[in-house]
Amino acid sequence: QVQLVESGGGSVQPGGSLRLSCAVSGFTEDVSAIGWFRQAIGKEREGPLCISGSDGSTYYADSVKGRFTISKDNAKNTVHLQMNSLKPEDTAVYYCAATTRSSWALKLDRSRYDYWGQGTQVTVSS
Repeated sequence: QVQLVESGGGSVQPGGSLRLSCAVSGFTEDVSAIGWFRQAIGKEREGPLCISGSDGSTYYADSVKGRFTISKDNAKNTVHLQMNSLKPEDTAVYYCAATTRSSWALKLDRSRYDYWGQGTQVTVSS
C-alpha cells in the first residue's frame, strides 16, 4: 500500500501563487510516477496536470504549462506543485496520486493511478 497526503491548499487572489505538497509513504518501491489532478465543483476530475517520474522525467498539460512546476524532494519522499499566475478557473480540489505503470501512455491515463490522497482545496478569487 502507498499513502499520499496533500497539503498547502488555500485561498489566493488571481495572479497569486500557492505551493502544494504531496507526502508519499508506504511501499513506494514500485511507484513509477506521482501525478497531480484536480476536480472543480460539478466537473469531472481533470488530469494528470503534471507528472513527476521516478526517473526524473516530467510532464505538463497544456492548461498549466508555463504556470505550474512539479518537483520532488527524494530525501523527504515529497512531491511539490508550485502554482503561479493562478486564475479563477484553477479553483478546484487538487489531488496527488501514484501509479506503478512504467509506460508514459499509461502514466497519462487517469484510470491507471491506484493510490490517491484526500485532496486539498485551492480557491482563486478576488
